[in-house]
Amino acid sequence: MIKKDSQQYYTITLASNCKLMIDINKGRLYVKLFLFISAFIWCSNAHTQVNKPTVYEAIDTEPFQNSAHHWYDIFDEGNVINATHPQPRYKPDEITKIADNVLLYQKDNGGWPKNYDMLAILTEEQKTKLLSVKSILNTTFDNSTSYSHVECLALVYKAKKDAKYKDAALKGIDYMLASQYANGGWPQYFPVKDDYSKCITFNDDVIVGIMTVFKEILDAAPQYSFVNNDVKKKVALAYAKGMDCILKTQIIDDGKATAWCQQYDELTLAPAWARKFEPPSICNRESAVVVNFLMSIDHPSKEIIHSIQSAVKWFNDSKIKGIRVKTIPAPPIQFHYRFSKTDRVVVKDSTAPDIWTRYYEIGTHKSLFCNRDKIVVYSLDKVERERRDGYGWYTYEPKGVLDNYKAWQEKWAPGENVLNTN
Repeated sequence: MIKKDSQQYYTITLASNCKLMIDINKGRLYVKLFLFISAFIWCSNAHTQVNKPTVYEAIDTEPFQNSAHHWYDIFDEGNVINATHPQPRYKPDEITKIADNVLLYQKDNGGWPKNYDMLAILTEEQKTKLLSVKSILNTTFDNSTSYSHVECLALVYKAKKDAKYKDAALKGIDYMLASQYANGGWPQYFPVKDDYSKCITFNDDVIVGIMTVFKEILDAAPQYSFVNNDVKKKVALAYAKGMDCILKTQIIDDGKATAWCQQYDELTLAPAWARKFEPPSICNRESAVVVNFLMSIDHPSKEIIHSIQSAVKWFNDSKIKGIRVKTIPAPPIQFHYRFSKTDRVVVKDSTAPDIWTRYYEIGTHKSLFCNRDKIVVYSLDKVERERRDGYGWYTYEPKGVLDNYKAWQEKWAPGENVLNTN
């Protein structure tokens, strides 16, 4: 049905729940498609169901963005393939094409390499190169790798019921189980490399990412309904060991539990160096992710409650007021790993929200920074520009924990508000 609504609009009714509005304006046609949600309409004597429009599932691509950023913006000679410019990309609702990319990158041991874009539309030459290196096991959890791929495959299998996605997801779960240390931690790479990456790793949310997948399996999340009881038993054991590791590695400073370091010695569980600019320290950015994960647990044990309470108090005590980190233009310069045309400075601002440094020195609780030479400094302006502008030295993530705390505390620790100053 076509109806003229005014001098400017014609409305064409295509179906009971779909209309086209034609806007004639300055010689151009604008077409807007309005889809109305179907519902049951109840009348006095009967009800009618209106058919719903087709809904396309979309993958949450956020977990892949860190690796994609590295692929596009940081040239790595070790990559099997490098991005073309421009590199065409799939849309998030092209879920089987994205999942097929995930299958293409998966290695023979069930894990994935980092720093590629799962949404990239690959050439046949690029696909052939990836297939030729399946047995090269440069597999990792760094940059949100492997556990995010398992999540993606599980969701696509739920939507499409194609067994190849289920089988690959199970292979990825086996990889996560096989890579766990006996003490419950996980390295950054598996097979383990003989460098800092063999340490137990909270950096880039490695442990929390893996533990979240395991928690969803044990909580019977619908996308993991294909996981059988034998695998669930293995996951339950790994999850318990992982939780024990999380609780044991919370840093005790001057007799008080605080938060977590980015990495720990895989044997002694002592805070350890990661990269040369990532010193052993109380690390608020990664710790906020840990605490949010712990707060997601229903019926937490007294040990988990104590851990959360201690970390929340630490976040509150370590917040910084009256400053803001400002990005400013700077002379363009090509560093070894990246190109920069900006710099960062700390400015005083009484209206600024609370902020935290990423690192706090164990013992003194001073804000901590570092250059690539492993020499620590105590202010951002003492960091060389390449790292000053190229790393996240400040964070707002603890604010999310503090914002969530009241509801969590009232539910699981009533009468024990560690932020109550009365």
